[in-house]
Amino acid sequence: MAASQSCSKEPTNEQAVANIYGAMRADMNQIYSKITELEMEVSEHSLVMNAIKPLDPSRRCYRMIGGVLVERTVKEVLPAVQRNKEGLEEVISRLNEALEKKKKEITEFEAKYNIRITRGDGAMKDESGKKEGNAQGVLVGPAGANE
Repeated sequence: MAASQSCSKEPTNEQAVANIYGAMRADMNQIYSKITELEMEVSEHSLVMNAIKPLDPSRRCYRMIGGVLVERTVKEVLPAVQRNKEGLEEVISRLNEALEKKKKEITEFEAKYNIRITRGDGAMKDESGKKEGNAQGVLVGPAGANE
């Protein structure tokens, strides 16, 4: 919302410029966080696909769909996991485009208002505490006599 204000009217003072700039940086960080979260999900999807590809297609496995554990076969689950992975990769691609656009917008804003960032020791944040994935997964039952 603050970024749209910068397009419609010029900020009146330094504080307004700082507020708009802070909002733009926050938007960029939010995009970074979402990309990282989705990349982790793609990685998890790849692990699941690699784990169930060599299995018998008629083998029973369990998949979490919207918080509900459902029983399916590997033959049914593998294509669904592949589609989800492809969808996530497409979203990541669009988010990367949005990120580049936001970076360009911030750079132009910095140049227009002669903004320089001074970074201290506390400027780096550890974002490892972010939420990991959501409730989508696959659980494969025991192989039976093969173990």
